[in-house]
Amino acid sequence: MPNEMDADKYENGPQRPELDPLDRRTELVNGVRAALMALPGEFEFEHPVSGVAATDLFSLNTFLGAGIELEVVRTLNALRPIWDPESKWASYRFERSGQAFPDVRLVDQVANSKMPIALGIELKGWWMLSKEGVPSLRYVVSPDACAPHDLVCVVPWYLNSAVSGRPQVAEPWVESAKFAAKWRDYWWSDVRQAKTDASLSYPANAHPYPSKADAVSVHPASDSGSNFGRLPRSRPLMDAFIDQTMSVQILGINTQAWVDFLSLHKEGVASDEAVIRELQKRLIKRDENIAPEVAEEILQRLDELQNLLP
Repeated sequence: MPNEMDADKYENGPQRPELDPLDRRTELVNGVRAALMALPGEFEFEHPVSGVAATDLFSLNTFLGAGIELEVVRTLNALRPIWDPESKWASYRFERSGQAFPDVRLVDQVANSKMPIALGIELKGWWMLSKEGVPSLRYVVSPDACAPHDLVCVVPWYLNSAVSGRPQVAEPWVESAKFAAKWRDYWWSDVRQAKTDASLSYPANAHPYPSKADAVSVHPASDSGSNFGRLPRSRPLMDAFIDQTMSVQILGINTQAWVDFLSLHKEGVASDEAVIRELQKRLIKRDENIAPEVAEEILQRLDELQNLLP
């Protein structure tokens, strides 16, 4: 969170776009938001995952990310009664194209439509046990390429048996695409107090729903660490969402504990017992204020993790 010196910068930052209540897309986007929040109870993925070594789990997002995102799109279309309860958008359906921005668009199936695209969603899956502990979303699109009703959405997912099983999703992060782009730029230029040139270069003639050939990316004057566009760093934009997601329980153990556990193995700690001891110390240090009986129960469950290792 911002320190006291920077608090005024956060308060004076960009605001979310005001949507015209008379525009029928405003009612639509509210329905789409509701459908996205309903994903955890409706998402189904046909193919279970098994036989992956615990130390290789960090690469799952690369293996399954596109499939997860395709399933989110299918689920959104199945949730039409939520986002289109009166069938005002009956000829529209969500379609995904990974090479364009936004990569999910609500497209009219009628030829020569007066509104061929109603709105878009920039969609990103987040494997919750990834070693970074935050979404890997890199969002560099110009605010001018975002229509007022467009959204950016991060869908966290995990395996229902932690290291195997069927993918499940947790509550997603849903934000105005235009606001997220403006906040990213504001944070980069005005908040982070960089010692290098913080200016940004914007593409000319950027507009909503560009083709894949159109230039829509913003470029920083200086970015040696390739950090521009990493929304989790544009604080506090995703802070509450990340904290909430890392507290999700998987087999009775919160996600953060799983990430710590797998990270220790990735770091090459000598033995399973050494991993558990180190994890216990971290957990006690982080949660020293929790009730002793609760801490003891958590630590007992963590001891059982040894049996999950290959």
